[in-house]
Amino acid sequence: MVTAVIAVLREALPPVGLTALYLFAILPVAIRSGFLNAGIVAVASYLAFAFFFVEPLHSFAIESADTAAALAISIVTAYVVSELARRAHSRAEEAERAREALRRLADEQSALRRVATLVAHEAPTAEVFEAVTREVGLQCDADLARMERFESDVTVTALAAWSRSGDVELAVGERFGLEGTSIALRVLETGRPARVDSFAGASGAIAHEAQALGIRSSVGCPVVVGGRTWGVIAASMTRDSRFPPNTESRIADFTELAAAAVSNAEARADLMSSRARVLSAADAARHRVERDLHDGAQQRLVHAVIALNVAQRALEKGDSSAGRFLGEALEYAEQANEELRRLAHGILPGALSRGGLEPAVESLVSRLPLPVDVTVTTERLPQDIEASAYFVIAEALTNVTKHSGARRARVSAWLQDGALCLDVHDDGVGGARADGSGLLGLDDRVATLGGSLKIESPPGSGTHIAATLPLHDPSIQPRT
Repeated sequence: MVTAVIAVLREALPPVGLTALYLFAILPVAIRSGFLNAGIVAVASYLAFAFFFVEPLHSFAIESADTAAALAISIVTAYVVSELARRAHSRAEEAERAREALRRLADEQSALRRVATLVAHEAPTAEVFEAVTREVGLQCDADLARMERFESDVTVTALAAWSRSGDVELAVGERFGLEGTSIALRVLETGRPARVDSFAGASGAIAHEAQALGIRSSVGCPVVVGGRTWGVIAASMTRDSRFPPNTESRIADFTELAAAAVSNAEARADLMSSRARVLSAADAARHRVERDLHDGAQQRLVHAVIALNVAQRALEKGDSSAGRFLGEALEYAEQANEELRRLAHGILPGALSRGGLEPAVESLVSRLPLPVDVTVTTERLPQDIEASAYFVIAEALTNVTKHSGARRARVSAWLQDGALCLDVHDDGVGGARADGSGLLGLDDRVATLGGSLKIESPPGSGTHIAATLPLHDPSIQPRT
């Protein structure tokens, strides 16, 4: 077309000057297709010009210096324009990738905020699990996703599932064995993210489910709660494509929120159990006091009152037996007083309130049937700290005498870094259960004060109970 235009205009204008019109053919090719195609178009254009308009006619020889210069200029122009177009196109692609990355980041942050809001509002864990699974599937551009919890018998329980089609195809509420090929088994064995690129020919319950649903590849990350691998979240593809390399990191952000939800739920459950144990212990203590009062001091006082009434009637009649009945009444009153003293001592020993932890512990171990080495601070501490420390030591020594078969025990208590540290150790048979009612009660008492309790009781190596009771205010000085 350009050559035809030049043929029309060459009668009015110099033909060589019209060669610039070929740029209208060369430049669009340079912009769209690059320098190689633009160079071919430039050479073809000037060969056509030489063939039709330059002597000798109908020859492809370019003998005119002007035509050769025009060709060179056209090729250089084609190169410059194609390079500028390439760079502009590259920048446009980079900008588009950046916009896409920002969009995906914004979507991911929105998804994380939605799940985090559920966790912060302490939504039911089932609702949080469903939300996490859905967001993982969407953010990973997956076709299916599922959250699973590891059980103690090396199985997993499916807790929540999502599918792009809207019909949940993965099983929920079922328990699967971990034999064969699965994301769950690899995560459990390594504690790290895992991938399965193909389930073709794989064995195992989860692999068979994947084959039945047409799953081609999967990727998953562990849900770590309190340092243990609690479960796994996996995303799966039924399409013939693979997950990009950064998929694991995207899933990991959501597994942290799932772990937070699990931790919160476990903390709430532990708190409720602790409260229930505290209430049960308080009720049991109250009933024990009531029983001890009824069966002990109250009975003695009733007998004393009866004896006094009989003595009074004997005195009114001048009966000489009045003295004997008065003696019985005095004996019953003394017994009742002793019962009340022992009962009060069992609740909180007088030595503790009068002299502090050291004399209270010394008084306690003096009544035990085995030798106990005592090294206890003599400093006075806040009343709740002293009382809790006494009960921890008393309960630990009770377990020593009743269950350990120990020949000797040791009790230590000292101040360190603004806290009272307790240590009770025996040389018994060990094997003490931390979930026993007595030790659970100690744990609840220590936790109430913001402290910690540690129990080590390997079979055959004795029992070691260590507790730390922080002083509520570091400025509080020991009582004198």
